[in-house]
Amino acid sequence: MLKIGKLKLRHPFILAPMAGVTDLPFRLLNREFGCELAFIEMLNCRSLSYKSRKTQEMLSTSPKDKPLGVQLLGLEPKFILKGLEILNKHDFAVLDFNAACPAKKVVTRGEGSALLKDPKLLNKLLKVVVKNSKFPVTVKIRSGWDANSVNAREAALYAEDAGVEALFIHGRTRMQEYSGCVDYQVIKKVKDALKIPVIGSGDVFSGDAAKKMADETGCDAVAVARGALGNPWIFNEIKYCLKGKTPPPRPGIEEIEKVMTEHLKASIAFHGERIGVVAFRKFFSWYTKGWQNCRQLRKKACDAKTGEEMLQTIKLLDKHAVLL
Repeated sequence: MLKIGKLKLRHPFILAPMAGVTDLPFRLLNREFGCELAFIEMLNCRSLSYKSRKTQEMLSTSPKDKPLGVQLLGLEPKFILKGLEILNKHDFAVLDFNAACPAKKVVTRGEGSALLKDPKLLNKLLKVVVKNSKFPVTVKIRSGWDANSVNAREAALYAEDAGVEALFIHGRTRMQEYSGCVDYQVIKKVKDALKIPVIGSGDVFSGDAAKKMADETGCDAVAVARGALGNPWIFNEIKYCLKGKTPPPRPGIEEIEKVMTEHLKASIAFHGERIGVVAFRKFFSWYTKGWQNCRQLRKKACDAKTGEEMLQTIKLLDKHAVLL
């Protein structure tokens, strides 16, 4: 059992926040396959304090969408405090502070993984968050800024000192972004140094990868991000593998079509038909990644403008595509 503050999780795996991906329909779908704790998309504290319409939509949830985490991005204490004031009115299970995002537009503002350049500043900001959040606070970091400044252990100790109740770590530097290999040894060093739970992140694309992460780092749990794109089955697979059991067979085309259809309908119900179909286009590509004879169907899906057009494209999969 994983404990983060008063939150207790039966399973040691978590759906990480992903911009433009982890909306309500996506979270609810993954919960059906064993995901217990899920995060909404990362929220910028400035946008949150301005109460933009898009940000309000990102905060949408439902009774089945629990326990739910929220991730905050920020640098300026005054905006962090305004953001926390708004978030404290909601019912989240945990609040994560982002010191890991590698996006250029984020780090040029000194936010996200740029904070790893100054662990003392990160410590100060986390103390503000911990003091003013009504939820248990966690933080997400990377192994460092670049290969010459791998300082995850130092940053993690400053975070623990600030009072966070768990720490997420992606085993790559900011300069790597998502290229190269995850450094399990860095994650292990962080785990060995801290008393709070450590959640490992990076390249968890299968149950076997989750077990490798756990075995080689000793982390208390794993975070799943890109591994869940078009693959909600990964959570059940991880559950089996972490117990040393053989997971069920991978789904066939018929089951995948069924889940795609459910996901499409949920996307339309939540976003409306026009935006819901557009939002689903990328998921069509993720669900069918690596399939043979699927190029034309992906193009057809990208051109779909109505729910019926997308639905008919999904139905063509079992006639034309080959699942490898």
